[in-house]
Amino acid sequence: MDSAVRQFLNYLKVERNASPLTLKSYLDDLRHLEEFLQERTGKIPEAPAIDVSILRQYVAWLHECGYARTTTARRLACLRSFFRYCCREGICEHNPAKPLRTPRAARKLPHFLTTDQIGQLLITPPANLPAGLRDRAILETMYSAGLRVSELVALNCGDWDRGAGILRVLGKGRRERIAPVGSYATKALDHWMEVRQPDLRAPEKQRDALFLNRFGRRLTTRSIGRMLESHIATAGLSQQTSPHTLRHTFATHLLDGGADLRSVQELLGHKSLTTTQIYTHVSTRRLRETYEMAHPHAARNRGK
Repeated sequence: MDSAVRQFLNYLKVERNASPLTLKSYLDDLRHLEEFLQERTGKIPEAPAIDVSILRQYVAWLHECGYARTTTARRLACLRSFFRYCCREGICEHNPAKPLRTPRAARKLPHFLTTDQIGQLLITPPANLPAGLRDRAILETMYSAGLRVSELVALNCGDWDRGAGILRVLGKGRRERIAPVGSYATKALDHWMEVRQPDLRAPEKQRDALFLNRFGRRLTTRSIGRMLESHIATAGLSQQTSPHTLRHTFATHLLDGGADLRSVQELLGHKSLTTTQIYTHVSTRRLRETYEMAHPHAARNRGK
């Protein structure tokens, strides 16, 4: 089993160009199955010995443990990919994960900020300190370009073309896209670049980062999360607000402003339009709320 897992991860890394985070997720999911097998049978069987009945027991155990449907669905997807690879390489004759049904997860509408709330958040970092200028530039850039936090921390100075007003972004699956940067974000980035001080002793990969920590090195996603938590508290916003909320807000405000869904898909870097369509539900809900508040017949119906 260990040998098959190592081969599979190497295939993902070399042939599928999977990111380190994706590789870690696959490894964690496969190790989780191994832990279940070890606990139930006292040993970890070889990959060809794992059949559909064993995997059904595993899925039932996930339900018993109270794992979310999304977690179960992700782990099943991992197992299907793993055993599909094993079949292709002649390690297994059949894919035991193929007959398993994926639980349907209820899609929650994404949390986003109103224009007033995002405006309040963006002016929260102090403009008289280097850290404040950096934080303003980070928040403005995330909202202006709809970046994932992982995409933001991966940015290098060379990825920002100020003259063209764009960022070169490396997204999920290492797919590259061009993200426009608005005038407010450009101004915030200009102020940050005036005080940006990299650690010249650090490796080039660290000191070339567009956004640096107080030691002059690349920020981490965890650092961005802690920074945002602090500014959220100061601005008095909902604790539901996360770095990804700025991405949701970016997409929602674009659709509210009349952008078409395909354009929003391209700007977000979504591979599938289905992923982007969740934001149409948000906009539709807001239209419905506006209608209920403003239309006289709607108001009368609501009062009955």
